[in-house]
Amino acid sequence: MTEWKAAELEWGHGPRVFEMFLEPTCPFSNRAFGKIRELLSTTGEDKITVKIRLQSQPWHMYSGVIVRAILAASTLPNGRDAAWRVMEAVAAHRDEFEFDKHCTGPNRTATPNDIIARIEGYSGIKLAAAFEIPDLDKAIKMHCRYARQNGIHVSPTFMIDGLVQPDMSSGDAAPVWAKRLTGG
Repeated sequence: MTEWKAAELEWGHGPRVFEMFLEPTCPFSNRAFGKIRELLSTTGEDKITVKIRLQSQPWHMYSGVIVRAILAASTLPNGRDAAWRVMEAVAAHRDEFEFDKHCTGPNRTATPNDIIARIEGYSGIKLAAAFEIPDLDKAIKMHCRYARQNGIHVSPTFMIDGLVQPDMSSGDAAPVWAKRLTGG
């Protein structure tokens, strides 16, 4: 078996740690994901570290497949950036990966292979072979276990320095997050 390692999904290198528990097809998670670059630009990458924790949710019907695809991408060369591109592609084309009202619509006939092919097409990342890593579920379980250990069950949820922030929202502007993280 080939050795593999899932890249950490983190950006910035500062002392304050901002963890975002996100489900890739959740519209509120996508709104939060879309603010990461602005947040890092506002605070400075030397002030905070942003860590994405994938929070698969069963009512988003292809959530498990997409989370596995993101983590598969993270095992590739430049894995962190490959994973980012996959998350960005899913967020930009959310309707291609979600059911209408969580239960119906054209995606009901899509197979996991269809979903993987769409992700590859939109992201430009060839991840199908990495998707088949037999024990990739270890990385998935790590994300899931970490969330549960911290009492997190839905997305998006935010933690600062290990403490859940129930009053933070994906509706907050990035500068509001920045002020909260840096105290300035």
